[in-house]
Amino acid sequence: MSPLTSRGSTRTPVAAAETPALTVEGVTVRFAGLTALDGLDFSVAPGSVHALIGPNGTRKSTAFNVLSGVYRATEGNVRFGDAELTSLPPHRIAALGVARTFQNIVLTAGTVADNLMLGRHTLTRAGFAATALRLPSTVREQRRHRERVREIAEFTGLGAVFDTPVALLPYGDRKRVELARALCMEPRLLLLDEPVAGMNTGERVGMARTVSAIRDVLGISVLIVEHDMGMIMQLADEVTVLDFGRRIGGGTPEQVRQDPAVVRAYLGTGTSGDADEGPTALSDHDEEGEASS
Repeated sequence: MSPLTSRGSTRTPVAAAETPALTVEGVTVRFAGLTALDGLDFSVAPGSVHALIGPNGTRKSTAFNVLSGVYRATEGNVRFGDAELTSLPPHRIAALGVARTFQNIVLTAGTVADNLMLGRHTLTRAGFAATALRLPSTVREQRRHRERVREIAEFTGLGAVFDTPVALLPYGDRKRVELARALCMEPRLLLLDEPVAGMNTGERVGMARTVSAIRDVLGISVLIVEHDMGMIMQLADEVTVLDFGRRIGGGTPEQVRQDPAVVRAYLGTGTSGDADEGPTALSDHDEEGEASS
Protein backbone atom coordinates (compact mmCIF):
# COMPACT_ATOMS: atom_id res chain seq x y z
CA MET A 1 0.00 0.00 0.00
CA SER A 2 1.43 3.39 -0.98
CA PRO A 3 1.81 5.70 2.02
CA LEU A 4 -0.20 8.89 1.81
CA THR A 5 0.60 12.13 3.53
CA SER A 6 -2.43 14.19 4.49
CA ARG A 7 -3.49 16.49 7.29
CA GLY A 8 -2.90 14.87 10.62
CA SER A 9 -1.02 11.96 9.07
CA THR A 10 2.51 10.97 10.09
CA ARG A 11 3.03 8.66 7.13
CA THR A 12 6.08 9.28 4.99
CA PRO A 13 5.92 9.84 1.24
CA VAL A 14 6.66 7.09 -1.24
CA ALA A 15 10.27 7.07 -2.38
CA ALA A 16 10.52 7.65 -6.12
CA ALA A 17 12.90 4.67 -6.35
CA GLU A 18 9.99 2.39 -5.42
CA THR A 19 8.11 3.46 -8.53
CA PRO A 20 9.23 1.75 -11.75
CA ALA A 21 9.88 3.60 -14.98
CA LEU A 22 7.35 3.30 -17.79
CA THR A 23 8.99 2.54 -21.14
CA VAL A 24 7.15 2.70 -24.47
CA GLU A 25 9.15 1.31 -27.39
CA GLY A 26 8.09 1.32 -31.04
CA VAL A 27 4.37 1.12 -30.29
CA THR A 28 2.27 1.00 -33.44
CA VAL A 29 -1.51 0.66 -33.54
CA ARG A 30 -3.47 -0.03 -36.72
CA PHE A 31 -7.22 -0.16 -37.21
CA ALA A 32 -8.39 -1.68 -40.50
CA GLY A 33 -5.42 -0.27 -42.37
CA LEU A 34 -5.39 3.08 -40.54
CA THR A 35 -2.20 3.70 -38.56
CA ALA A 36 -3.26 5.43 -35.36
CA LEU A 37 0.14 5.29 -33.62
CA ASP A 38 3.35 4.97 -35.59
CA GLY A 39 6.45 3.70 -33.75
CA LEU A 40 5.82 5.69 -30.58
CA ASP A 41 8.77 5.90 -28.16
CA PHE A 42 8.97 7.65 -24.80
CA SER A 43 9.63 6.89 -21.15
CA VAL A 44 8.28 8.22 -17.86
CA ALA A 45 10.92 8.55 -15.15
CA PRO A 46 9.98 7.37 -11.64
CA GLY A 47 8.29 10.06 -9.58
CA SER A 48 7.98 12.54 -12.45
CA VAL A 49 5.18 14.31 -14.33
CA HIS A 50 5.41 13.53 -18.03
CA ALA A 51 3.06 15.29 -20.45
CA LEU A 52 1.81 13.82 -23.72
CA ILE A 53 0.66 16.72 -25.89
CA GLY A 54 -0.30 17.53 -29.46
CA PRO A 55 -3.00 19.17 -31.56
CA ASN A 56 -6.48 17.64 -31.78
CA GLY A 57 -6.64 14.24 -33.41
CA THR A 58 -3.01 13.29 -32.73
CA ARG A 59 -3.97 9.99 -31.04
CA LYS A 60 -3.01 10.87 -27.50
CA SER A 61 -6.02 9.04 -26.09
CA THR A 62 -5.16 6.07 -28.29
CA ALA A 63 -1.81 5.94 -26.53
CA PHE A 64 -3.56 5.99 -23.16
CA ASN A 65 -5.82 3.15 -24.28
CA VAL A 66 -2.76 1.06 -25.15
CA LEU A 67 -1.08 1.80 -21.82
CA SER A 68 -4.20 0.85 -19.84
CA GLY A 69 -4.91 -2.31 -21.85
CA VAL A 70 -8.04 -1.12 -23.65
CA TYR A 71 -6.29 -1.35 -27.05
CA ARG A 72 -3.69 -3.91 -28.07
CA ALA A 73 -0.55 -2.66 -29.83
CA THR A 74 0.06 -4.07 -33.32
CA GLU A 75 3.82 -3.70 -32.84
CA GLY A 76 6.17 -2.60 -30.09
CA ASN A 77 6.05 -3.07 -26.35
CA VAL A 78 5.22 -1.29 -23.11
CA ARG A 79 7.08 -2.07 -19.91
CA PHE A 80 6.45 -0.93 -16.36
CA GLY A 81 9.62 -1.81 -14.54
CA ASP A 82 10.12 -5.53 -15.14
CA ALA A 83 6.48 -6.10 -16.12
CA GLU A 84 5.47 -6.36 -19.78
CA LEU A 85 2.11 -4.61 -20.19
CA THR A 86 1.62 -4.98 -23.93
CA SER A 87 -0.57 -8.08 -23.90
CA LEU A 88 -2.20 -7.70 -20.49
CA PRO A 89 -5.92 -6.95 -19.99
CA PRO A 90 -6.93 -3.79 -18.10
CA HIS A 91 -7.53 -5.49 -14.73
CA ARG A 92 -4.06 -7.06 -14.75
CA ILE A 93 -2.45 -3.72 -15.59
CA ALA A 94 -4.42 -2.05 -12.78
CA ALA A 95 -3.21 -4.72 -10.36
CA LEU A 96 0.38 -3.79 -11.23
CA GLY A 97 -0.26 -0.23 -10.00
CA VAL A 98 -1.44 1.67 -13.08
CA ALA A 99 -4.59 3.77 -12.59
CA ARG A 100 -6.37 5.99 -15.08
CA THR A 101 -8.87 8.82 -15.27
CA PHE A 102 -10.94 9.63 -18.37
CA GLN A 103 -11.76 12.75 -20.40
CA ASN A 104 -15.42 12.43 -19.50
CA ILE A 105 -16.41 12.15 -15.85
CA VAL A 106 -17.30 8.54 -15.02
CA LEU A 107 -19.13 8.59 -11.69
CA THR A 108 -21.88 6.52 -10.13
CA ALA A 109 -24.84 7.51 -8.01
CA GLY A 110 -24.18 7.93 -4.30
CA THR A 111 -21.84 10.01 -2.21
CA VAL A 112 -18.21 10.96 -2.73
CA ALA A 113 -17.32 8.23 -0.22
CA ASP A 114 -19.30 5.64 -2.20
CA ASN A 115 -17.45 6.53 -5.40
CA LEU A 116 -14.05 6.48 -3.78
CA MET A 117 -14.74 3.10 -2.18
CA LEU A 118 -15.18 1.70 -5.69
CA GLY A 119 -11.51 2.42 -6.22
CA ARG A 120 -10.68 -0.05 -3.44
CA HIS A 121 -12.31 -3.08 -5.08
CA THR A 122 -9.01 -4.53 -6.34
CA LEU A 123 -7.59 -4.25 -2.81
CA THR A 124 -10.55 -5.88 -1.05
CA ARG A 125 -10.05 -9.47 0.11
CA ALA A 126 -13.53 -10.26 1.39
CA GLY A 127 -15.73 -12.20 -0.99
CA PHE A 128 -19.37 -11.60 -1.87
CA ALA A 129 -20.73 -14.03 0.73
CA ALA A 130 -18.60 -12.64 3.55
CA THR A 131 -19.63 -9.11 2.64
CA ALA A 132 -23.32 -10.03 2.50
CA LEU A 133 -23.12 -11.74 5.90
CA ARG A 134 -21.16 -8.83 7.36
CA LEU A 135 -18.66 -11.10 9.05
CA PRO A 136 -16.51 -9.36 11.69
CA SER A 137 -13.35 -9.62 9.56
CA THR A 138 -15.17 -8.07 6.63
CA VAL A 139 -16.53 -5.23 8.73
CA ARG A 140 -13.02 -4.49 10.01
CA GLU A 141 -11.62 -4.52 6.49
CA GLN A 142 -14.31 -2.16 5.21
CA ARG A 143 -13.61 0.19 8.12
CA ARG A 144 -9.92 0.27 7.22
CA HIS A 145 -10.72 0.98 3.57
CA ARG A 146 -13.10 3.78 4.51
CA GLU A 147 -10.45 5.39 6.74
CA ARG A 148 -7.98 5.25 3.87
CA VAL A 149 -10.52 6.67 1.46
CA ARG A 150 -11.17 9.59 3.81
CA GLU A 151 -7.43 10.32 3.90
CA ILE A 152 -7.36 10.43 0.11
CA ALA A 153 -10.43 12.68 0.07
CA GLU A 154 -8.64 15.11 2.40
CA PHE A 155 -5.50 14.99 0.29
CA THR A 156 -7.43 15.84 -2.89
CA GLY A 157 -9.51 18.61 -1.33
CA LEU A 158 -12.72 16.59 -1.00
CA GLY A 159 -12.79 16.13 2.76
CA ALA A 160 -15.56 18.68 3.31
CA VAL A 161 -17.86 16.93 0.82
CA PHE A 162 -16.98 13.34 1.73
CA ASP A 163 -20.59 12.38 2.52
CA THR A 164 -22.18 14.60 -0.15
CA PRO A 165 -23.97 13.05 -3.15
CA VAL A 166 -21.80 13.57 -6.24
CA ALA A 167 -24.85 14.79 -8.15
CA LEU A 168 -24.88 17.90 -5.94
CA LEU A 169 -21.24 18.79 -6.52
CA PRO A 170 -20.01 21.47 -8.94
CA TYR A 171 -18.20 20.27 -12.05
CA GLY A 172 -14.71 20.93 -10.69
CA ASP A 173 -15.31 18.82 -7.60
CA ARG A 174 -16.69 15.97 -9.70
CA LYS A 175 -13.46 16.01 -11.71
CA ARG A 176 -11.60 15.76 -8.40
CA VAL A 177 -13.69 12.74 -7.43
CA GLU A 178 -12.58 11.05 -10.65
CA LEU A 179 -8.94 11.74 -9.73
CA ALA A 180 -9.39 10.67 -6.11
CA ARG A 181 -11.03 7.40 -7.11
CA ALA A 182 -8.00 6.57 -9.24
CA LEU A 183 -5.73 7.36 -6.27
CA CYS A 184 -7.79 5.00 -4.12
CA MET A 185 -6.34 2.16 -6.21
CA GLU A 186 -2.94 2.95 -4.61
CA PRO A 187 -1.23 3.39 -8.01
CA ARG A 188 2.45 3.77 -8.73
CA LEU A 189 1.66 5.32 -12.11
CA LEU A 190 -1.31 7.63 -12.68
CA LEU A 191 -2.64 8.30 -16.19
CA LEU A 192 -4.57 11.58 -16.28
CA ASP A 193 -6.64 12.18 -19.42
CA GLU A 194 -7.42 15.92 -19.62
CA PRO A 195 -7.92 16.46 -15.88
CA VAL A 196 -8.73 20.19 -16.17
CA ALA A 197 -10.93 20.10 -19.29
CA GLY A 198 -14.03 22.26 -18.75
CA MET A 199 -12.77 23.77 -15.49
CA ASN A 200 -12.66 27.47 -14.72
CA THR A 201 -9.38 29.21 -13.89
CA GLY A 202 -9.58 28.71 -10.14
CA GLU A 203 -10.42 25.04 -10.51
CA ARG A 204 -7.52 24.54 -12.90
CA VAL A 205 -5.06 26.11 -10.49
CA GLY A 206 -6.33 23.87 -7.70
CA MET A 207 -6.07 20.73 -9.82
CA ALA A 208 -2.54 21.63 -10.90
CA ARG A 209 -1.54 21.93 -7.24
CA THR A 210 -3.04 18.52 -6.52
CA VAL A 211 -1.19 16.88 -9.42
CA SER A 212 2.04 18.50 -8.25
CA ALA A 213 1.46 17.13 -4.74
CA ILE A 214 0.85 13.64 -6.13
CA ARG A 215 4.35 13.78 -7.57
CA ASP A 216 6.14 15.69 -4.82
CA VAL A 217 4.46 14.24 -1.73
CA LEU A 218 3.48 10.74 -2.83
CA GLY A 219 6.27 10.06 -5.32
CA ILE A 220 3.74 8.68 -7.82
CA SER A 221 4.63 8.98 -11.50
CA VAL A 222 2.09 10.90 -13.58
CA LEU A 223 1.51 10.72 -17.32
CA ILE A 224 -0.84 13.50 -18.34
CA VAL A 225 -2.70 14.37 -21.54
CA GLU A 226 -3.84 17.97 -21.40
CA HIS A 227 -4.59 20.89 -23.75
CA ASP A 228 -3.92 23.60 -21.15
CA MET A 229 -0.39 24.46 -22.23
CA GLY A 230 0.12 26.98 -19.44
CA MET A 231 -0.45 24.19 -16.91
CA ILE A 232 1.75 21.72 -18.78
CA MET A 233 4.68 24.11 -19.17
CA GLN A 234 4.66 24.89 -15.45
CA LEU A 235 3.98 21.37 -14.16
CA ALA A 236 5.67 18.81 -16.41
CA ASP A 237 9.21 17.56 -15.91
CA GLU A 238 9.29 16.24 -19.47
CA VAL A 239 7.05 16.51 -22.52
CA THR A 240 6.45 14.23 -25.50
CA VAL A 241 4.75 15.78 -28.54
CA LEU A 242 2.59 13.77 -30.96
CA ASP A 243 1.32 14.69 -34.40
CA PHE A 244 -0.70 12.24 -36.51
CA GLY A 245 0.32 9.38 -34.23
CA ARG A 246 4.06 10.07 -34.49
CA ARG A 247 6.45 11.52 -31.95
CA ILE A 248 7.71 14.80 -33.38
CA GLY A 249 9.50 16.22 -30.37
CA GLY A 250 10.25 15.93 -26.71
CA GLY A 251 12.33 17.15 -23.81
CA THR A 252 11.88 19.68 -21.07
CA PRO A 253 9.01 22.16 -21.40
CA GLU A 254 11.45 24.90 -22.43
CA GLN A 255 13.04 22.68 -25.09
CA VAL A 256 9.61 21.83 -26.47
CA ARG A 257 8.55 25.48 -26.59
CA GLN A 258 11.63 26.26 -28.69
CA ASP A 259 11.28 23.30 -31.08
CA PRO A 260 10.29 24.54 -34.58
CA ALA A 261 8.62 21.20 -35.43
CA VAL A 262 6.36 21.51 -32.39
CA VAL A 263 5.53 25.13 -33.20
CA ARG A 264 4.60 24.17 -36.77
CA ALA A 265 2.36 21.35 -35.57
CA TYR A 266 0.45 23.65 -33.24
CA LEU A 267 0.37 26.82 -35.29
CA GLY A 268 0.74 25.55 -38.85
CA THR A 269 3.68 27.90 -39.48
CA GLY A 270 6.98 27.20 -41.14
CA THR A 271 9.01 30.41 -41.29
CA SER A 272 11.65 31.37 -38.78
CA GLY A 273 9.76 34.55 -38.01
CA ASP A 274 6.67 32.60 -37.05
CA ALA A 275 8.72 30.13 -35.05
CA ASP A 276 10.14 32.95 -32.97
CA GLU A 277 6.63 33.72 -31.84
CA GLY A 278 5.90 30.07 -31.18
CA PRO A 279 7.00 29.66 -27.55
CA THR A 280 4.71 32.38 -26.24
CA ALA A 281 1.79 31.25 -28.34
CA LEU A 282 2.34 27.62 -27.42
CA SER A 283 2.53 28.32 -23.71
CA ASP A 284 -0.79 30.15 -23.85
CA HIS A 285 -2.49 27.64 -26.12
CA ASP A 286 -5.64 26.12 -24.65
CA GLU A 287 -7.92 23.82 -26.62
CA GLU A 288 -11.06 21.93 -25.80
CA GLY A 289 -11.07 18.14 -25.63
CA GLU A 290 -9.49 16.07 -28.31
CA ALA A 291 -11.86 15.69 -31.24
CA SER A 292 -10.84 12.11 -31.84
CA SER A 293 -8.48 9.75 -30.14
